[in-house]
Amino acid sequence: MRRRRQLSNKQKRWIAGGGIVIFLLLSLLVCWFAGRPLIRFAREPERFRAWVDQQGIRAPGLFIGMVILQIVVAVIPGEPLEIAGGYAFGALEGTLLCVLGAFLGRLMVFLLVRRFGTMAVEVFFPQEKLQSLRFLQNEKRLSFWVFLLFFLPGTPKDVLTYFVGLTKLPLRIWVFISLVAPLPSIITSTIGGNALGMGNYAFAVAVFAATFGISALGIGAYRWICRKYRRD
Repeated sequence: MRRRRQLSNKQKRWIAGGGIVIFLLLSLLVCWFAGRPLIRFAREPERFRAWVDQQGIRAPGLFIGMVILQIVVAVIPGEPLEIAGGYAFGALEGTLLCVLGAFLGRLMVFLLVRRFGTMAVEVFFPQEKLQSLRFLQNEKRLSFWVFLLFFLPGTPKDVLTYFVGLTKLPLRIWVFISLVAPLPSIITSTIGGNALGMGNYAFAVAVFAATFGISALGIGAYRWICRKYRRD
């Protein structure tokens, strides 16, 4: 029986790097085509809603794909997409679509990082940015900190999503956190977007102002946590 040829570490790195490059190129291609409707939303909200109506039964699936793309291509901000979901689909359906898309995107990132390691993370984030999250490698309170950081608004969930794959957090815990912890920030965004769509501008402004204030507190708490554990 012939022995299978073993790949060298260098060959494995080349294969992994090539896979990531192909994945990024496909993501950018999808972003080019899917991102244009979101630009319409930023400039002309009514045209975005008209585009959603034109897609018919495909619209929810296309929107979920946009959310997945936003999570995977970590440089794309998520809040405008959540607001657009509330505007076009309503608060309830928009929330469900955003939660499902974000969960699938974060699951993909988690598995991608578990497979390719630091190489996958450094495609989007430099080592300096990852250093501030080293305290998450403390296994004793890992689940607590990950849940808290995803629950708090204003924290950098893009880099957190990628960094979690480098820790020893179990997949089942990550599934729970991905579904539950981001709910408050998603709900407020979709409610605000729905209020905009219904012409209730005063309520929308109140929601966004409250969200901004809470996000400022979340950013402050995140920076305090990072400084505290950096000193320790």
